[in-house]
Amino acid sequence: MCIAIVYGSTGGATQDVANLIKEELGLEAELYDISDCSKETFEKHERLIIGTSTWGEGDLQDDWEDLFEEFKTIDLSGKTVAFFGLGNQESYYETFVDGLGILYETAKKNGANIVGDAWSSEGYDFGESKALNDDGFVGLVIDDDNQSDETSQRVKMWVKTIKSNFESK
Repeated sequence: MCIAIVYGSTGGATQDVANLIKEELGLEAELYDISDCSKETFEKHERLIIGTSTWGEGDLQDDWEDLFEEFKTIDLSGKTVAFFGLGNQESYYETFVDGLGILYETAKKNGANIVGDAWSSEGYDFGESKALNDDGFVGLVIDDDNQSDETSQRVKMWVKTIKSNFESK
């Protein structure tokens, strides 16, 4: 079964990053806009890469918000899951990529085998984030508003750290 790359994108930036991840991964993967997904989308894939942008004061992207109650009920035991998130560290200094942290915590509670969750917070300038753990960010973090020149390189570096977890065994 191929890899599912599930993203929520309002302005298109998260979709663009999902496409970059798919291209860099170089493995059989399908892109899914969360607005077209259901619980079954997550249940039929053993390997998932999940992305969201953060809106307002630390809120999930609207389409993720619409499916979030259902997402909280999905058993992710035995599934390999990685996360990526987009945010604006200057405008949302105190809630930078909180949406990423919200999805990560839910997947962790639901038994996911999470990979790629030690992304360095160096090179970012923010106050607080729900997407931080003891090792750094819980997934790839992109600020396409203020650091778009870093996006491609960050995707390449992160995919390199997770790729072996997504190759068929």
